[in-house]
Amino acid sequence: MYRVFEALDELVTIVEEARGVPMTSGCVVPRGDVLELLDDVRDAIPAELDDAQDVLDHRDEVVGKAKHEAESGVSKARADADRMLAEAQAEAEAMLSDARARAERMIAEAEDQAERTVAAGRQEYDDLVGRSHAEAERMIQAGRANYERATEDGRAEQARLVAEQEVVRAAHAEAARILDAAQNEAIRLRSECDAYVDGKLADFEDLLAHTLRSVGKGRSHLRGPAVAGAAAPFDYGA
Repeated sequence: MYRVFEALDELVTIVEEARGVPMTSGCVVPRGDVLELLDDVRDAIPAELDDAQDVLDHRDEVVGKAKHEAESGVSKARADADRMLAEAQAEAEAMLSDARARAERMIAEAEDQAERTVAAGRQEYDDLVGRSHAEAERMIQAGRANYERATEDGRAEQARLVAEQEVVRAAHAEAARILDAAQNEAIRLRSECDAYVDGKLADFEDLLAHTLRSVGKGRSHLRGPAVAGAAAPFDYGA
C-alpha cells in the first residue's frame, strides 16, 4: 500500500510539472513514465481490494441471501413460538380439567359424608326421642297405676272406715299426695329426658356446623386456583 501512495504522488508531480498545451487546459506528459507508474499502482494494490470489489459486485445477491435467511429464521422462530404456546395452553387446559375433576370428586365425597352424618344424627335423635317417650309413658302409666291402687286402697279404707270422717279425709289426702307425687315424678323425668335430648341435639348441631364449615372452606380453596388458572398459565407447584 505504501508503493501505491508513492506512485500516486509521483503521478501528481508529473501532471503538475507537465508542459501545458497553448490555448487549452491540457498538458503533455511522458507516456512511458505514466504507464510505468500505473503498472506499479496496479501491481501494488492488494488482492483484498479485488475481493472487496467482488463482494460489492455481489452485494445485492449477498444481501438478498442474508435477508432470505433472516426471514426464514424469523418464520421458524414464530412457528416454534406458536407451537410452544399451543403446547403450553394444551397442558394448562389438561391440568385445569384434572384439577376441576379432583375438586368435584372431593366436593361429592364431602357432601356424601355430610349426608351420612346428618342421617346418623337423625337416626340417633329418633332413637333418643322414642326411648324418652317410651320412658315417659312408662312413668305415667306407673303413676296412674299407683294412683289407681292408692285410690282403690283409699276407697276400701273409706268403705271400711265410712263412719270415720277424719280417716276418710286422710285417705283422700294421701291419695291426692300420692297422685301429685307420681305426676311430679313424671314431669321431672320428662324434663330430664327433654334436657338430655336437647343436649344431644346441640352436640349434633355443632358437629354438623363444623362439617359444613369444612366443606365450605374446601370449596372456597378449590375455586381460587380455578379462576387463577383461567387468567395465567396454570401452575400446580404453587
